[in-house]
Amino acid sequence: MPKSKRDKDPKVNALKKDGTLNPVPEKVIDELFCSNDFFDPRDMMQVKYEMLRRVKEDGWSISEAARVFGLSRVSFYQALSSFDQAGLSGFIPRQRGPREAHKLSGPVIKFIEATKQKDQSIHTAGVIRLIKEQFGIDVHRRSIERALTRAKKKLQ
Repeated sequence: MPKSKRDKDPKVNALKKDGTLNPVPEKVIDELFCSNDFFDPRDMMQVKYEMLRRVKEDGWSISEAARVFGLSRVSFYQALSSFDQAGLSGFIPRQRGPREAHKLSGPVIKFIEATKQKDQSIHTAGVIRLIKEQFGIDVHRRSIERALTRAKKKLQ
């Protein structure tokens, strides 16, 4: 399967990796982005910054700026809030979801390790059952395996 021209562009690859690739660059119709190579409609950070600048410095209405930059009014307000809180770095998407293993807290990990040490023949299904009995939580087999791997790495 041949790769598209877009996949060969190192900037596009970097923007994808950082989560800042504009999925619809063709919707950006601002004159600066259409007439100047410095302004790249594929770069969502640049698009959001210029949209905010047009409103703050050039006096554009929020509706007009959002339309010209191919975004919604809600996106404008989200970008404004992110920029006010963190500057340009506020435009970089953050990882969603839990930041750590919230079910398998320290006491649960210690319990798993102690159980495995006491009975090395115990299978993961048995550990899951014991966790349910001891802590009242349901845990997936892979969660236990990942937690044990993380615990081993911390010891190294």
